[in-house]
Amino acid sequence: MDLAQSPPTPEMLQGVEIVFHLAAIAHQRAESATYESLNHIAALAFARACLAAGVKRFVFISSVKAMGDAPVGSGERKEQDCTLPTDPYGLSKWQAEQSLRAEFASGPMSVVILRPALVYGASVKGNLAKLASAISLGLPRPPEMGGRSMVAVDDLAALMCVLANAPLANLQTWIVTDGQSYSTRKVYDALRHAMGRSLGRIWLPQPVWRFLANAIDTISGAQRGETFGKLFGTELYSNRAILQATSWQPCISLEQVAEDMIRTRRVIR
Repeated sequence: MDLAQSPPTPEMLQGVEIVFHLAAIAHQRAESATYESLNHIAALAFARACLAAGVKRFVFISSVKAMGDAPVGSGERKEQDCTLPTDPYGLSKWQAEQSLRAEFASGPMSVVILRPALVYGASVKGNLAKLASAISLGLPRPPEMGGRSMVAVDDLAALMCVLANAPLANLQTWIVTDGQSYSTRKVYDALRHAMGRSLGRIWLPQPVWRFLANAIDTISGAQRGETFGKLFGTELYSNRAILQATSWQPCISLEQVAEDMIRTRRVIR
């Protein structure tokens, strides 16, 4: 079903008590209108159909990208620490959040907005998959810089199970992370260990990494500094609010999943 073309009708949702909305366009360069159509407009139409059908809870999987870029020098960000996103994906998620707040801040159907940080698991995609490929080709050990929040897909699934039965009302917005900070070096070391390789000893000076990252930006047509920022930027988020409001506790770390990530990647290849 193409949700952007044929959103669910209330008749389709009769007898449903909780809906988890995960459909979205991500990890690709689509037209801004496409992001808007599926990630925002279709999500709002889905929520409206749920309300009309008597659904008790609508859980919308947004993203920390809906919070916009972190101000320079900012530390761990909380739910209210937002700037207007500039990329089409983050903006579409932010617009969906705003529309849900405008229509469902109070009412018979509770709405939960979850903002997961980078999600990892056995079937890893996106930048983590690219990093794993680069390591297998001999990428040198990167310098220790920056740090990012992430969350295991199994922990995210466990949270959704908790929310299915949690006594919640009105509209809630929570960041979801495993509470750790992952630098590119930390991820590199975990993946290299999972590959059965010793700790990488060869590393390039930071200026060389920046030069190579800028070269990738030039070749790919990305904005200058984008690749270096993805590798060594700081993007940390706090999970304190959801830990205090629910019984959920993250219990998985990247190191525990790394071997499955590498094993699955080898099978797919």
